[in-house]
Amino acid sequence: MFKTTVTDLLEAALAERTDLFLIDFSIQGDNQIKVILDGDKGVLVEDCVFISRAIEHNLDREEHDFSLEVASAGAASPLVHKRQYKKNLNRVLKVKTTSETLEGTLTETTDNDIKLKWKVREPKPIGKGKITVNKEANIAYENIVEAKVMIKF
Repeated sequence: MFKTTVTDLLEAALAERTDLFLIDFSIQGDNQIKVILDGDKGVLVEDCVFISRAIEHNLDREEHDFSLEVASAGAASPLVHKRQYKKNLNRVLKVKTTSETLEGTLTETTDNDIKLKWKVREPKPIGKGKITVNKEANIAYENIVEAKVMIKF
């Protein structure tokens, strides 16, 4: 009952703010509510406050003792939602698939896969020395074990 009420309030708030989307949602045994959000343009503190108020102001503390945490997905958190890939176009990702780990610039996203591009130094086909070669790979979402944005300073 409590979880259904909280879920309905969360879904109603997200329906009002279609730029935001849910990454994770849980309610622990002692009514600890935890909501992790992301947004097409990032998540501001005001966005977390909006979602928090939409839930908290519609629950009766006399009836339910609860705690509520609304946070944004951290910069180092793995990407878990297709919309997160779209907002990270042209950024460097480290992608672990079922068979290999690739690091490259995210250049394209579709409903089914992503495209990474990167450069490698390889021996020249003829003669001594190395040349820079452009590589690319299309990776289906279903083959991605983990993907993270590589933060460069």
